[in-house]
Amino acid sequence: MYLKNISLINYKNFDSRSFEFNKKINCLVGKNGVGKTNVLDAIYYLSYTKGYFNSVASQNIRHGEDFFVLDGTYQMGDRDENISCSFKKGSKKVVKRNGKEYEKLSDHYGLIPLVIISPSDTNLIVEGSEMRRKFMDSIISLNDKDYLRSLLKYNKILSQRNSLLKYFAANFTFDSVNIEVYNEQLIQYGEELFEKRKLFIEKFMPIFKSRYAFIVKNMDKENFIEDVSLTYKTQLDDNDFKGLLDASIEKDRLVQYTSVGVHKDDLAFKINGYPIKKIGSQGQQKSFLIALKLAQFDFLKMQSEGKPILLLDDIFDKLDEDRVGQLIELVNASNFGQIFISDTHAQRTEALIKKTNQDYSMFEL
Repeated sequence: MYLKNISLINYKNFDSRSFEFNKKINCLVGKNGVGKTNVLDAIYYLSYTKGYFNSVASQNIRHGEDFFVLDGTYQMGDRDENISCSFKKGSKKVVKRNGKEYEKLSDHYGLIPLVIISPSDTNLIVEGSEMRRKFMDSIISLNDKDYLRSLLKYNKILSQRNSLLKYFAANFTFDSVNIEVYNEQLIQYGEELFEKRKLFIEKFMPIFKSRYAFIVKNMDKENFIEDVSLTYKTQLDDNDFKGLLDASIEKDRLVQYTSVGVHKDDLAFKINGYPIKKIGSQGQQKSFLIALKLAQFDFLKMQSEGKPILLLDDIFDKLDEDRVGQLIELVNASNFGQIFISDTHAQRTEALIKKTNQDYSMFEL
């Protein structure tokens, strides 16, 4: 599977632009601010029906316009698949596959597996638990439609329960029967999410550790191979969900939201037993994140029929040249599929890509 071409209309800084891509390596080069990352984001949009860097559709429209359209054609086996995403202010987002509109955007999820490695990935380490939950949920959901449906239902019920708690507070009332109705549904879907997240981490952890060991050995030769881990942190590990909800009802009424449940889950990133956010060097954190994303690639590749598309955004500005060279060689040696790379220096990029002896195309913006 690979992306043959894409067109962007009124997307971010582009008024109208089309690209014909190489099925192996594609390099987007140019000065900062010309839109290299925006092209990668448009490719991401066709896979996930939202932007990687800004998920608010209206904020991806070119300034002064009121709509955008993205259109891409993929080679999947012996057939072409056309995917289009469009959004107009005041209207709903429209996603079509071969001209037919999806009734639910979630039906598109998983058709085009894709992994992006970007400087913004540091948010996985430095930001709150929501970022890490989304990372975990996105991987599981791509190949488990039941998980995605349960996740969407859980979040909808959670929102409704929170609205009810706000209503009770505003009207100085309380109805335990109504709360119990929402509790039962939260428990049903929450326990399913808990079990599948736990199983996912068990499968994902050895892939991640293997990737990290390889990266440290080949990219950070001065370092010994540290012990890294991903730990699934959840309130349901040692507690019954119903008991948690019952015990927290007074607090929930006071704060006017649901304070317990799988929406509070997190992933603990550790190195040598300590949080990498606190003790990890810049190099260790970079290696950790690259291993995390390459493990995501490996996991999706095992779960799907083809190789995910890989986007490498602005990696030269955030990684030293030796590390980038090792990453490019790693990608080449590991039999990856289609790859997109953005960089500010065309000669630097082309010199490294030539070493792979793979077909490539350069696009100067």
